[in-house]
Amino acid sequence: MLVLDLALKSLRNRAFSTSLTIGSIALSVALLVGVENVRTGMRESFSNTISQTDLIVGTKGGTIQLLLYSVFGMGASTENVSWEAYRQWAEHPAVAWTIPYSLGDSHRGFRVIGTNEDFLRHYRYRGGQEIALAEGRANAALFDVTLGADVAAELNYALGDEIAVTHGLGEVGFLHHDHMPFTVVGVLARTFTPVDRAIYVTLEGMEAIHWEGGAPPASDDGHAHDDAEAAPADDGHTHNQEMEAAPAGDGLDEADAAPADDGHAQEEAVEVSIDDVEVTQVTSFFVGMTSRRDVLQLQRQINDFEDEPMMAVIPGVALNEMWQGLGYAETGLRLVTVFVVLVGLLGMLVSLYTSLDERRREMAILRAVGAGPSRIVSLLVLESVCLATAGSIGGLALVYVLLSAGQSLVEAQVGLFIPIRPPGTIELLFLGAVVSAGFLMGFVPALKAYRTALHDGLAVRV
Repeated sequence: MLVLDLALKSLRNRAFSTSLTIGSIALSVALLVGVENVRTGMRESFSNTISQTDLIVGTKGGTIQLLLYSVFGMGASTENVSWEAYRQWAEHPAVAWTIPYSLGDSHRGFRVIGTNEDFLRHYRYRGGQEIALAEGRANAALFDVTLGADVAAELNYALGDEIAVTHGLGEVGFLHHDHMPFTVVGVLARTFTPVDRAIYVTLEGMEAIHWEGGAPPASDDGHAHDDAEAAPADDGHTHNQEMEAAPAGDGLDEADAAPADDGHAQEEAVEVSIDDVEVTQVTSFFVGMTSRRDVLQLQRQINDFEDEPMMAVIPGVALNEMWQGLGYAETGLRLVTVFVVLVGLLGMLVSLYTSLDERRREMAILRAVGAGPSRIVSLLVLESVCLATAGSIGGLALVYVLLSAGQSLVEAQVGLFIPIRPPGTIELLFLGAVVSAGFLMGFVPALKAYRTALHDGLAVRV
């Protein structure tokens, strides 16, 4: 205890250099532990995004690509699956439920997803939790829209607001569907998954906004839907009659007004319900099996489907494949942080080693009053351990302060939820390694002090 008391008083006497050394070690340890927390949080966030889904089905391509654009809202598909193919597999005897997804549109940078009531009924995340509504109701009408929690918060939307969808992804699209706005009818409860950063519309609404000219496509017999037939035809005849019967004096006014009114009337006259729209395609769909023993067999059948190029992936397998691909990057990042910690420890070593010249008289006095070489070695090693321990504790505390302050910001900006949890085994091993390295590095200045003769410390240098 006497040596520990001497070590603490010695460090206190060199408060400025001690603070700088502890600060450099703390920053290094914070980076090391912080990277590990981000890595773990990223894996947990990805793994918790979807649960209890046996297969994800889409067009032929990469397994990771299908997983990313279907579950995590990253990237885009190249082709879609026809509605007939989707219904064929949805009605398969081994399939208990499906959730269809239609992608490709956005609103102010947030993805728009077309789906149906099966999304709220069957989608699960984080160990089987259900998607719930924080306010409002589920989509029922053709142009109903439900917002993720982050979308509603960031864009400050409320129930009853109207939003227009943009074709394409990102902040800037290339085709705005302003003529068919959606009405907000519900807001989902926060899940801390990509669900919070998405906008959910009906499959039929997603189909309707892509009609050419804003009108339903013609049926097989060459005629449009019944509700859209009368208005455009009447408008056309009325417009022609007005042009023919108009007096010469005021004909120009009526002629100028008629085409503009006719164009708008043609769009507004097309009023269809959700039952009048036929969905033609989906981007992907999630599958839940009646028995998990049939997962591999159904996956093989879908992959061998001859009518359309389709593929099915198991979410857990695709995630593992993705982590294997990212493993090299994670290892590289870890190595960088380890070297940063080593730089911090080397700074501590340099500080202790160079301070020995200033502490020659202190060491000589301790030797003169009876402190043996082993006591001097113990003192300097203990100082090194105290610096490494204080830096490790300070770095760990800094990580939790940054997590508390920035958790919501990171989740809102990038959709990554980093949980605040007690230090795990890996973090404790890192801290133990830093303290052990500090202990070993303390022997370098200690051996120098041990070899310094007593008269060298008492001699006056000029």
